[in-house]
Amino acid sequence: MFSVVAYQVASTIQIKECKAQFHWQLLFSDSDELFYQVQPNAYMYIFQYGIVSFFNTPSKDIEKYLKQLLPFCKNYNTERISEDIQVVVQPEQLKVEFQRIILPELDAEMIRLIMLNASQSVALDMYSELSEALLLDTHKHTQYLEQNGKLDISGHKLKRFIGKTLNIKNKIAENLYIFDSPDSTWESEQLNRLNLGLKQTFDLKDRYRLIHDRIAIIKENLELFKDIMDHNESSKLEWIIIILILVEVVDMFIAKLFF
Repeated sequence: MFSVVAYQVASTIQIKECKAQFHWQLLFSDSDELFYQVQPNAYMYIFQYGIVSFFNTPSKDIEKYLKQLLPFCKNYNTERISEDIQVVVQPEQLKVEFQRIILPELDAEMIRLIMLNASQSVALDMYSELSEALLLDTHKHTQYLEQNGKLDISGHKLKRFIGKTLNIKNKIAENLYIFDSPDSTWESEQLNRLNLGLKQTFDLKDRYRLIHDRIAIIKENLELFKDIMDHNESSKLEWIIIILILVEVVDMFIAKLFF
């Protein structure tokens, strides 16, 4: 039995610099991913969005590889979100079960698919935590609005809140390709069946939709907050104009009265 484990170790990993530095056998690469064979039947998969996945790699070797990655990580995490799944080899068998994958052989492309989906699952956990925290903050502001009839957040803080929400939304769009399949799955029925089974086992699509729905709710609330704040600013401006006009009228009246 073999093990696949994926860790969220940083906010981003510099893929280009890693590719230039590491000299293991590179089996697949693009601008966001590096898939290496680091030992016989042992693999490491590095993702730009801060996830690293390992296959058939002892814990001591994982820590060694992560130390080598450290200089290329931004916001390195010692407390890591992780996902693991077991891989069993049985000739002429291909099954995706809960916490166990049965493969007909140790095929590098099949292993890559498992590591890819496990990494996407870790990324979903990360974005789920971030979106849930944002939703809780938004709920506090809506409760205050309901109870007091006004907002308890300044314009500057609201803009930062909006920026944070948009950044998370953009990162999800850039880094998660839940509904896309690797090119290799179009060329092999076995790989396509494995990929679909993995997405279902990790519940990737439903978890992605949940995060997407949370972001949509947060965005809708923030737009409402912005409209209320714009209305308040507009009302203040109108009162300033009225006061200035009154001052001007009073000044003219006094000038005509005494001169």
